[in-house]
Amino acid sequence: MPEDERTQAADHLSVLERGSVEIVGRMPWSSNGTFLVECELGDETLRAVYKPVRGERPLWDFDEGLYKREVAAFVVSEGLGWKLVPETVVRVDAPFGPGSLQRFVEADFSEHYFTLVEDRSKHDRLRTICAFDVVINSADRKSGHCLLADDGAIWAIDNGLSLHEEPKLRTVIWEFAGDAVPQSQVADLARLAGEPPGELCGLLEEGEVEAMCTRAARLARSKRLPAPDSRRHHYPWPLV
Repeated sequence: MPEDERTQAADHLSVLERGSVEIVGRMPWSSNGTFLVECELGDETLRAVYKPVRGERPLWDFDEGLYKREVAAFVVSEGLGWKLVPETVVRVDAPFGPGSLQRFVEADFSEHYFTLVEDRSKHDRLRTICAFDVVINSADRKSGHCLLADDGAIWAIDNGLSLHEEPKLRTVIWEFAGDAVPQSQVADLARLAGEPPGELCGLLEEGEVEAMCTRAARLARSKRLPAPDSRRHHYPWPLV
């Protein structure tokens, strides 16, 4: 990662972690309470997506605290070195109480996975998101959760339904089933499996971290992206 990009990411994290937080409005089409906010620290202002625990709808298979999984997904992405998830932090002093703050991605919202996959030049990035979703056990990778940023980068957002201990992979990204995982990513996966980021403590249960390491190690050994299991439902709803 170029030095200027590392510096910018560090600056974003500082603003998210320590800046003042002001509600701009509610995000449309969100099943949970999700808000667009502005964070300000000194001369720096950053827009972010705020997901407070108070806005979460109860689920039968995920405990309260989905916002922690949003942050854990960012930590895993950083641990792999893949830079797939925008900077995301826990804030306990936000306007509606504890929740996650994630840098808002300026994007072309007419684009999503089903349109992006038609462009072969974007397949490497989408294939990487596919591998990432296997590792985090994403239970809700809709097409609209792949954002094409104004600078051409593709980001994976809305990761709250992830990192469960039990198999729950539900995604629209199956075009790459059976494809080889690049050797560089195999090494990343093996490293993550052997030494998971310490920041995951407090975000996930111990068994969930162990399960994540097991999935990473399995993918590193197989070196192939998995195909859907006919015994399970592997698509989220709605698809977009």
